[in-house]
Amino acid sequence: MRSLGSTVLKDKFIEALRSVLPITVIVLLLCFTVTPIESGALLAFLFGAALLVVGAALFTLGTETAMTPMGESVGAQMTKSRSILVVVLVSFFMGLTITISEPDLQVLANQVPMIPNLILIGSVGIGVGFFLVVALLRILFGIPLSKLLVGFYLLVFLLVPFVPANFLAVAFDSGGVTTGPMTVPFIIALGIGVAAIRADGQAENDSFGLVALGSIGPILAVLILGMVFRAEEASIVPISLPQTAQSTEMAWSFLAEFPHYFGEMAMALLPIVAFFYLYQAFTGRLSLRRLVRLFVGVLYTYLGLVLFLTGVNVGFMPVGNLVGQLLGALPYKWIIVPIGVIMGYFIVQAEPAVHVLNKQVEEITSGAISRRALGQSLSVAIALSVGLAMIRVLLGISILWFLIPGYTIALALAFFVPGIFVSIAFDSGGVASGPMTATFLLPLSIGVCEAVGGNVVSDAFGVVAMVALMPLITIQIMGLIYTRKQPKELPEPIDEIAEAGEISQADEDIIEL
Repeated sequence: MRSLGSTVLKDKFIEALRSVLPITVIVLLLCFTVTPIESGALLAFLFGAALLVVGAALFTLGTETAMTPMGESVGAQMTKSRSILVVVLVSFFMGLTITISEPDLQVLANQVPMIPNLILIGSVGIGVGFFLVVALLRILFGIPLSKLLVGFYLLVFLLVPFVPANFLAVAFDSGGVTTGPMTVPFIIALGIGVAAIRADGQAENDSFGLVALGSIGPILAVLILGMVFRAEEASIVPISLPQTAQSTEMAWSFLAEFPHYFGEMAMALLPIVAFFYLYQAFTGRLSLRRLVRLFVGVLYTYLGLVLFLTGVNVGFMPVGNLVGQLLGALPYKWIIVPIGVIMGYFIVQAEPAVHVLNKQVEEITSGAISRRALGQSLSVAIALSVGLAMIRVLLGISILWFLIPGYTIALALAFFVPGIFVSIAFDSGGVASGPMTATFLLPLSIGVCEAVGGNVVSDAFGVVAMVALMPLITIQIMGLIYTRKQPKELPEPIDEIAEAGEISQADEDIIEL
């Protein structure tokens, strides 16, 4: 058992290293060529990157050993109650509390100047909670996902003219960062449990699409917040690197931040953990040994979050901002566009969740769409989206010129491809916008925007939304190709598993994602 645990932890470290390494190498190459920085800043970046790797590995391990099983347990108990009121109340509370502890959302909130962190995170959490209720009720009543997506995205874009411009990019970025490694396992696990209430053969397929609806909640919540919240005029607070003369001083600058994040993450995780253990106290379904194992997993999650956020905020993110400023100040500042393309290409290739997604699509199509073909397509699409995001920063183009056509294409495709591809595509919108997007690409964009004198809030924000949009189109195009290659119904195993009422391999892969 100990050997198995060490193997799993080793695998998580390798996954985290693969995610962080591409950006680290690119930054090192830039620092040794066109954007030289002080050796102290470079050392802080490398130390921050190391904390990211360790933190992400522990966090992922904790999520798989504790947070996902907790979600599955609560979902299973809700189905046994067979009470819609219980489903509504529990799912709303779970959606709210689990979103608050999402690390990518914490990173985004720290970079938004005009909205206090508590108000932004709370609004996003309420949005996720409300739409999680909508998503679970959709499963219970068998409502087609495509109709809900069209209706809610139409509402989103109808609200846009009434929202201050400074809130638009932040709103769409919020939708991308909430579908992260903390939120997705819980949402999917709850959906699988609720799908078991229905006895028809389509219930299993309808368990897809929860993340798709859950990511609309933050967008609508922040848009409504922009309509009712009187934001104070605030400029971006400069992201400062620790000013140290020696390596020991730099180490102490990291250590000094640990108490802050220990307290912050304790407050973020406490509600969801307390709710789960109180829930179990009333249901009494899990053994004491199992509860202890889950608590150990929670400790992994907690420690991983602390290390991750400390590394991001003290060393990793400030250097990303600094490199962006130096690139934006170059006479040939256009170089940020090809650099962004290269970063986008390698970022998506390094995301473990993307590999899970590619495998899932290959299985669903019985090999008609290979994981290699989909992986290359996603890499090119994300590279293009990051390049376009950098053009936006340089030229100050409104994000609506990209999002409106993009979502129009994505929603139009939903009526021409099999429903399972629509669900997977919209579920996977946040897969590509992994931790590296919020922690490095966004600070990089902010730095470039500051250097060229643009409006940081309206021009620099939006890179997460651009990245999250691409899988919606790419996967559905792959689904369209699949229908032309094989115009029959979806592969038999999907239907057989749905009729059996069991958790499919595709669902298990999405939980891992």
